[in-house]
Amino acid sequence: MATAIIDEALLYVGMALVTLGAVYDVIAGIGMVRFPNFFVRLHAATIGAVGGAALPLVGVGLIALASSQLGPYRYGVGVVCFITAAAILITAPTGSHILAYAAYKSRSAPKEPCVHDSLEKYLREGDEG
Repeated sequence: MATAIIDEALLYVGMALVTLGAVYDVIAGIGMVRFPNFFVRLHAATIGAVGGAALPLVGVGLIALASSQLGPYRYGVGVVCFITAAAILITAPTGSHILAYAAYKSRSAPKEPCVHDSLEKYLREGDEG
């Protein structure tokens, strides 16, 4: 009885996370179209990668743990989903940061409109000292 309630709760939480991931993907897609420059669009792409890929993976892992049809394989599927989500959570922001820094240093992407540029001051101070 108690395991059926837990399995049902895992199923509903997993489905909610998959739905939330789809919402993140839609918001990231709108941001990619609407945002003004490369750097802000890169932020939208990272939101899509983290929220639109990691959250649904956690949700699928929870659904797999609640799914008795998978038998003993449900634990393997759940663990693989959680490990993959953790890898995405580590690599997506790091990759975006490296990409933005390289584009900034090479001046290959225009940064207009720019409200505040802290990196320019930091790099200028590094050249002087």
